[in-house]
Amino acid sequence: MKWHGDNPLARRTSGVLLHLTSLPGRYGSGDLGVEAYHFVDWLASARQSFWQILPLSPVGAGNSPYDSPCTFAGNPWLIDLGALVDKGWLAPQPEAEFEAETCNFEQVAPYRIACLRAAWQGFLHHASPADAQGLADYQAQEASWLEGYALFMALQDRYGEPWTQWPPTLARGETAALAEAANLLSESLQFYSFTQWCFSEQWQRLHTYAQSRGVAIMGDAPIFVANHSADVWLNAEQYDLDERGEPRVVAGVPPDHFSATGQRWGNPLYRWEAMQADGFEWWKNRLNHLLGWVDVVRLDHFRGFESYWVIPDHEPTAQAGHWRAGPGLGLFDALASGTRQGWPFVAEDLGQITPEVVALRHACGFPGMRVMQFAFGDTSENSYLPHNFDAQTVAYTGTHDNDTTVGWWQTAAPAERQSARAYLGPLAESEIHWAMMQSLSQSVANTVIFPMQDVLGLDGAHRMNTPGRAQGCWRWRFQWHQVHKEGQRLAELTQAHGRNAPSEFMPLIHLKGSP
Repeated sequence: MKWHGDNPLARRTSGVLLHLTSLPGRYGSGDLGVEAYHFVDWLASARQSFWQILPLSPVGAGNSPYDSPCTFAGNPWLIDLGALVDKGWLAPQPEAEFEAETCNFEQVAPYRIACLRAAWQGFLHHASPADAQGLADYQAQEASWLEGYALFMALQDRYGEPWTQWPPTLARGETAALAEAANLLSESLQFYSFTQWCFSEQWQRLHTYAQSRGVAIMGDAPIFVANHSADVWLNAEQYDLDERGEPRVVAGVPPDHFSATGQRWGNPLYRWEAMQADGFEWWKNRLNHLLGWVDVVRLDHFRGFESYWVIPDHEPTAQAGHWRAGPGLGLFDALASGTRQGWPFVAEDLGQITPEVVALRHACGFPGMRVMQFAFGDTSENSYLPHNFDAQTVAYTGTHDNDTTVGWWQTAAPAERQSARAYLGPLAESEIHWAMMQSLSQSVANTVIFPMQDVLGLDGAHRMNTPGRAQGCWRWRFQWHQVHKEGQRLAELTQAHGRNAPSEFMPLIHLKGSP
């Protein structure tokens, strides 16, 4: 791996966690339009160095960005429709009655897809030669994953899901059947390629703008993928599946802070020995692709690379699972060229962390995560208290999986509240969110990240996700009228504790074996 430029994880910085769908906007959910640029400007004015987002890939079951039909693709729902109107491909859209402070995906998704299909027809009739060439160049450059993704989506439109119930020759990926399907569905394949080109063009413009304002983007790489995905369909031999293509065992975690019965995620598990046989090529390609989009990557469920929880597919909860050894350092050695120190990766090392997981993280040189909501009322979780951090830490009040800090405070056990009061002082009673943010900002952790809900002091009704809940998550949005002097206060906090944003940040990174 080669690294050129400044690694923002190596200095004192501060940032905000907000997914793109949570932005304001007129089309029912946040997207890559003007509000995203306004948010970058707000971050810069608040002297923030990071904008952390959730996975950029298309969403799957329950509208979760962690259950995507393709880890290489961008979410077409994030495409700025206004930019397509400006191009002349989409007619100006009348004002629709969308909810302002929530993403009603049942209404938003079909609306946006219909607009994208209309824009595709407009592109066919009105695209400039430069834009037509731009799409063709993109298709050629990204063919290694784009062709499979587009065909997967076209077949899903035709046969529904899951892919295991498609005609057998297609489910098995037989070459002749795929070629025949691609010819029959060529119009649909072109549409899905068009949406990915639109996403890529718009995302890269936003990313470049953020870098110009001194704001680095922290992306997210879920460790597992959805079974109904192009990733699994095209690489079935690398997953632990039965003869029908269904998972024999699935992913999850044992009982923890979030759930008394554990979490049964349901993702298929990798056959790590098969992935090792080709030098972990899929992982190289995946992380290289993501690092072309973002500046820093959060490696979700890092402990799963050391050992992961295996749940028989027939079990309804995660309680009957067991641990199985993961690829360990062999994976990261295969990805690396030379030293691993300075890689722009954050290890999400929450949950049941063993000395072996800690050793793997240290060997890789990755900072770990600490969540302050886990710090109180139990001395066994003392490592989450700020005075016990080390510099190689990314510290949070809470993550997308936690309640908001105000919501946590309102429902915390008496022992937790008493412990927090003693640690944080009088400010805990009136502004628990700012008390936690101040404590984290004062710590030696190089990086601190605050969810936007905590910056705004919102209660649990504004929570982003509840682990184990299949429906009703990922819907929260903020509106600018909720934002008052929080940016100024955040800037003052950041400056007081030496976490000022740099004037520029321009990284370039390649994994071993990349072009």
